[in-house]
Amino acid sequence: MTADDEPTSVIVVGGGPAGLSAALFAVKNGLEATVFDGDETWMHKAHLFNYLGIGSVGGSEFMATARQQVDDFGADRHQGEEVTSVASTDDGFTVETEDDEYEADYVVIATGANRELAKELGCDFTDEDVVDVDVDMETSVEDAYAVGAVVRPEEWQAAIAVGDGAAAALNILSKEKGERYHDFDVPADAERVFGEHVAE
Repeated sequence: MTADDEPTSVIVVGGGPAGLSAALFAVKNGLEATVFDGDETWMHKAHLFNYLGIGSVGGSEFMATARQQVDDFGADRHQGEEVTSVASTDDGFTVETEDDEYEADYVVIATGANRELAKELGCDFTDEDVVDVDVDMETSVEDAYAVGAVVRPEEWQAAIAVGDGAAAALNILSKEKGERYHDFDVPADAERVFGEHVAE
């Protein structure tokens, strides 16, 4: 929580697997998450056989399920609202779109191979011209994270992207709670959240 008792806010720029994963882990653990989803993910060209726990699913079907999951947990998802600018401020970040301006305590850049917003924000880049992040996916700009293909040369893979998003959100949660935070659900959590709709 922030000093004025408003929920800590996270803006995620990008609605592919990495961005939605970051939003899900943030919002299901009490943070306020806003996602700008341009629906330009490569997942629409994919079919998942290599994603652990999923036998076979089309990329677009996977994305529909992921979006529904993020929406159901209460993220504020803006489909088709393009982010035009990201800037750091004394209090966090300002994100501008063609329609409005938004503020957040943290920002997660999940824009696939498009690294322009990360450059604009002043993030360091590696020799391979990808955004330089630490093991928790934090960039050289404090409280700014980058996940998925934006940080990996030619590694565009859903399972990797989802892990990156989770790592970023868990690090944000750890910062906010002042200790390492673990998101580990047990059957009682599923019963509490989903009630009689728990999958067998």
